[in-house]
Amino acid sequence: MTSMTTHRRAVEQIRDSYAAIPDGSAPRLAKATTNLFRFREPANGAKLSARDLDQVIHVDPETMTAEVQGMTTYENLVDATLPHGLMPYVVPQLKTITLGGAVTGLGIESTSFKDGLPHESVEELEILTGDGRILVARADNEYADLFNAFPNSYGTLGYALRIKIKLAPVKPYVKLTHLRFTDAAKCMLAMQEICERMEHEGEKVDFVDGTYHSPDEMYVTVGTFADRAPYASDYTGMRIYWQSMRSRSRDWLTIRDYLWRWDTDWFWCSRAFGVQQPLVRSLMPKRWMRSDVYRKLVGLDQRHGITARIDRWRGNPPQESVIQDIEVPIDRGAEFLDFYVNHVGMTPVWMCPLRATRDWSLYPLETGRLYVNFGFWGMVALPRGQQDGYYNRAIEQAVHQLEGHKSLYSSSYYEREEFWEFYNGEAYWPVKRAYDPGGRLLDLYEKCVRGR
Repeated sequence: MTSMTTHRRAVEQIRDSYAAIPDGSAPRLAKATTNLFRFREPANGAKLSARDLDQVIHVDPETMTAEVQGMTTYENLVDATLPHGLMPYVVPQLKTITLGGAVTGLGIESTSFKDGLPHESVEELEILTGDGRILVARADNEYADLFNAFPNSYGTLGYALRIKIKLAPVKPYVKLTHLRFTDAAKCMLAMQEICERMEHEGEKVDFVDGTYHSPDEMYVTVGTFADRAPYASDYTGMRIYWQSMRSRSRDWLTIRDYLWRWDTDWFWCSRAFGVQQPLVRSLMPKRWMRSDVYRKLVGLDQRHGITARIDRWRGNPPQESVIQDIEVPIDRGAEFLDFYVNHVGMTPVWMCPLRATRDWSLYPLETGRLYVNFGFWGMVALPRGQQDGYYNRAIEQAVHQLEGHKSLYSSSYYEREEFWEFYNGEAYWPVKRAYDPGGRLLDLYEKCVRGR
């Protein structure tokens, strides 16, 4: 943890560094880790160091709030709050997602069916704006327009330096119930009923998500806080969480292990590196079995084209990276799965229900309506004669036909006009002109679609 005095010094340092960047040189925020999948060539623009803005400042168990520097990882934040019996309302699945990244980009987890997205429990944002000011934005002050537009702005309006968030009470354990379904429509209906009633078999429900393995094998996982447990499973070693639901319908985890149940194997993506093979797994140091290590391996592969070279050498067809999180209304979730399994086919797929608790400018989900986030991540062989973007463009089209929305942390292919229609350009541009009138930061389309 750090002090507010130390934080203020770090704020002055980054403001001075930002002011020293020459006009015409695009600033880039240098972070120790990233969970973005918009790969681009190394930029020549000046980099702003965030190394002194990655600590928890204060946890207040009385008001159940925390003040956190923008580049603090959720791993560090959870480690600071759990000793007080508290956690952030929404803890994204991967340890090195930063609070600032989740607020200005996308974060979601199994509490989102009742608590929305991470920015919905934010009370205050301290922001370095594009025009170099340090502003404190809240929903009820003169910078409310910036506060409301900051989520999903991906650093195009400014950078979060300090964030005050609300915290929720926890219990030591989580009891899990894995419900199997063989029909997507029935699965979506059951998930909807559980989320709306917030209970299952007479018990209060605290967490809901799901996993799609195939058209006749999918699971809704219901989690309930517990003071005690008959045992606590460990999925940080030889056992693999995403496979466990296929062999047991009931499980127990400590709250910390529950929050990070997906991180050890990066959901199921560690299998691409052989880590789910028993021999490899037994030799792999535990400290390497985490999402940021796998993300670095993917980055190396992208920079050096290793997989593409191997595919060419073996005579395999070229592959497209299909790494996306999308949301569609839950009553259309079965339609999306039908499209997905017939046109993409890569499994498993993560299913996470969410409900926006109020309107936000740039991520226009219908307030109060229940959606399902479908997350799918991997490589898919391209059909003969098709070029890169074939699958991702089809997914974008299907999502919007189903009244859904797509996050922008990965590749996007929208035309400029449709992009601003989907992501509320009418709300974005007045805020952009107010807080970055000189255009020092890229706009949302240039950054998230053109990948500059």
